Amino acid sequence: MQLRRLVQSILGPERTEQMFSLLVIHPDLSGASEVSRAVMAQALNMVLFSDLLDRVPAAAEYAADCQRDGQKVLHDHGAVRTVVLNGMGALPSGEEALLRVLRPLGYRPSGLYPLERLKMTGRSYAQADFPEDIAQFFVSELHVDRFSAGFAAAALSVTRSSGDPLSPQAKATLARFESEGRVDFAAAAAALPVLAACFDRQHEIPELADYETLLAESAEMAWIATEGNAFNHATDRVADVEALAQRQKALGRPMKEAVEVSGSGRVRQTAFRAAQVTRDFRSGDRVVSRVVPGSFYEFITRLPMVDESTGRTRLDLAFDSSNAQGIFKMTEAAAAAG
Repeated sequence: MQLRRLVQSILGPERTEQMFSLLVIHPDLSGASEVSRAVMAQALNMVLFSDLLDRVPAAAEYAADCQRDGQKVLHDHGAVRTVVLNGMGALPSGEEALLRVLRPLGYRPSGLYPLERLKMTGRSYAQADFPEDIAQFFVSELHVDRFSAGFAAAALSVTRSSGDPLSPQAKATLARFESEGRVDFAAAAAALPVLAACFDRQHEIPELADYETLLAESAEMAWIATEGNAFNHATDRVADVEALAQRQKALGRPMKEAVEVSGSGRVRQTAFRAAQVTRDFRSGDRVVSRVVPGSFYEFITRLPMVDESTGRTRLDLAFDSSNAQGIFKMTEAAAAAG
């Protein structure tokens, strides 16, 4: 039961029990006797999912409902945002800041999604050993060079203080996962909190003037300024997203009005609106607080498809650029509220 031991080493016994009772976990992962790359990927996802529940009240309420009713959550994917920009302190530019963690854990590219209206590019990554059972990552890159010079200066001002959370020991553990596919428990337990820390904000408190400059051109970059590389959202894979949305609206939850439907018709998505969170900003020699959009919780229905290469039926694990851009609107804000 190495997975439970790993998760418990960070979350403690009570929260670990909650995650194991809430989430759908493949038995080969929950019962594994060694820490394979797949077990480590599952542990990382569980830690990040738990963190999102702490930051999104509507998600925590939904999870409590599921546990009360004996229902499970199948975590489909987590979404993270990155910035393509040189000079971000010690942090690599763009998605490489996170792929250096995901690749050794068995994640491989599964789709490319231009997000032209947002001046971003999205890519999905699936875990090769359990592609339908371990949550995918949807990693987006914001292209600073497609914005104004003032925007680029503000983006650099915000991110130039970024540190690198990956320690030499964690890098060595990732290298072992890459070469051997597994590590001993002690190495995995030491590395897991470091890997989780990569999915957080790595830069210092932003200047309010920089934030407002970014917000004027890109709600997504403004979000990154306050939240960094944290889970933008986690996603529950459900049988009927339309019916679920109606139930959540009836409960008064902050549900998106429309369901996004992919071009294929096989992928349908909706979400709770982003949590409103208080964040600090520097303003001259003072620190001021503003209410800004935080993370949110998404729901997705995936229908089966015939794999043309094998002729077999499998779940459609793809995403859709139009869907993604619609979902990204959950974190828009007209201005930082006082």
